[in-house]
Amino acid sequence: MTVISSHKDVNNLTFTVTAEFTAGVDQVWQVWENPRLLERWWGPPTWPATFDKLEFRRGGDARYYMTGPEGEKARGWWKIIDVSAPRRFEFDDGFAGDDGEPLDPADTTRCVVTLEEDGGITRMTSVTTFKSADQLEQMSEMGMEEGTTEAMAQIDEILSETSVSR
Repeated sequence: MTVISSHKDVNNLTFTVTAEFTAGVDQVWQVWENPRLLERWWGPPTWPATFDKLEFRRGGDARYYMTGPEGEKARGWWKIIDVSAPRRFEFDDGFAGDDGEPLDPADTTRCVVTLEEDGGITRMTSVTTFKSADQLEQMSEMGMEEGTTEAMAQIDEILSETSVSR
């Protein structure tokens, strides 16, 4: 099933993606909590992610990079704000320099992910809030909507694997 909707709301400075998976909430939670699974889908297929660090707990940090088709690296970081396993978590996301550290700790977006299970289907809703319309537009121009949709489309395959789904 994967992505069922995406919506950019300039007035509220948000970008919302909703996806559904034929898997339990605990299984879907694992694609976030387990760094080896997360890096299989966090970037779009042509920009796979590698997580150098993932402290999936309140106050934890993450450092990652995505590698492009020409070998170029786009680095990012997270600060985990809240974790309520296996239903909700919240993190700040920003760009990082070559050392993996934040370029500008104030230039972040806030992402809230919620998981709801109903009859063996888990709905994942990701709401990213931007600090300004300019920031939202910049991310849109970088291909945020297409990249997020392509990235999330990879989750179904991960969930179908025996080691994850059982």
